[in-house]
Formats: sequence, structure tokens, C-alpha cells
Amino acid sequence: MGGVSGKLESPETKLEAKMVEAMQRRASKGTAIKSFNSIILKFPKIDESLRKCKAIFEQFDEDSNGAIDHEELKKCLHKLGVCFTEEEIDDLFKACDINEDMGIKFNEFVVLLCLVYLLKDNAAESEAVSLTRIKHLFVVFVLCLRKKSRMGVPSLEATFETLVDAFVLLDKNKDGYVSKNEMVQAINESGEHSSGPIATKRFEEMDWDKNGSVSFKEFLFAFTAWVGIEDDEH
Repeated sequence: MGGVSGKLESPETKLEAKMVEAMQRRASKGTAIKSFNSIILKFPKIDESLRKCKAIFEQFDEDSNGAIDHEELKKCLHKLGVCFTEEEIDDLFKACDINEDMGIKFNEFVVLLCLVYLLKDNAAESEAVSLTRIKHLFVVFVLCLRKKSRMGVPSLEATFETLVDAFVLLDKNKDGYVSKNEMVQAINESGEHSSGPIATKRFEEMDWDKNGSVSFKEFLFAFTAWVGIEDDEH
């Protein structure tokens, strides 16, 4: 890819636009989370819940090399009975392969699951990836989780809702993105001393495309690292 130049347009795809719209609608409802510290306190529980998604990831990763390649994604979607076109599979793969190394690692797969959760209730029209099929895909994922790890729908959805709530807390102006100033404000509200450096470090960890604003996808990518789910985990 062409580095930062291709990342400066926000949103960059129709799917990204749909994510922003969904987050803006969700932000208008407010958040149950009161401070950034309360998010940190939830890290262990969130980590435990997200790791249970590993069962689905391993089902997709047929060669067990720690990453889902394009062909594995295509084959597994077919096995799960989710009928995507070639173009839709390409779009879905690109949305998952966040660091663009041509393979979806476990942390990127977790990000995908949460994005699908965010989008599943907005399945009213076709976009770059059909939202109707995304809703179907989320249902299939949940059924696989229930079979593999006995993790119920309420538990999984509660975890994803916590992540959505956490982003809403940071997105003070409800535009679907988090700015550095908004991150500083959130840290200040937590009563942290030396909040400026802390907020700057956290923001830099989230803003992986270095364009000065953080999308929900970027936030999720950073969050998996914060709770200890690394992309080189096998």
C-alpha cells in the first residue's frame, strides 16, 4: 500500500462510512461508562471473554500458522453457509487485515467480530460488504462460539457493548472519531496526574495510520494490545 497517503481520507470506504454512521448513532445514546479508569478495571474480564473467540479463529486458520489468509477466509465462509461474492470477500479481508500483511491475525479477527457486532443492527441496505450478510455472519460466529466454548450470546454481546461504550466515552463530540484533545479530556476526567503524557501515549497507540483521528476500528486494534492479545499469538 502507499503508506499514509491512502489513509488520510476519512472514511476511506463505504464500509468505513457505515461504521462511522453506526457509531454516531450509538454515541447519541450515551454511555454507561463513567471514566477511563473504569475501562481499565474491565481489562481482565474483557481479555478472558475475547480469548474465547479463539475457537472460531482456529476453525478458520486451517493450516494453523497463526493467520487466516484470503483463501482460508473464502473457504470457511463457504463452509459456514455465508454466501459472499468475490468482491465482498476481498472487502471483508481488507477490513480485517489491519496491518496489511496479507494475513488476519487473532487480534485482527477479534476486531472483525466487534465491527460485525456494531454493524449487525444496521443491515438495511447493501454496501461494499452486504450488511445483511454481515448480520448473518455474526449469527454464525455466535453459534460457533456456543458450540466450541459454551459462550452464550449475552456474554459475547456484553463484551462488545463494553468496547462500544468505551469508544463513546472518548468520542466527546460524537462524530465517530476520537481526537487527541478528546483523549486528553477523558484522561483528565479520570483524575490522572501528568495526564498529558499518558493521553498522548494512549492516543499514539490508537492512531496507527497517524492521521490525527482514531476510528472505532483503530481503537479496537489498540484495545486488543492493551488487554494483552497480541498479533503474534499462536
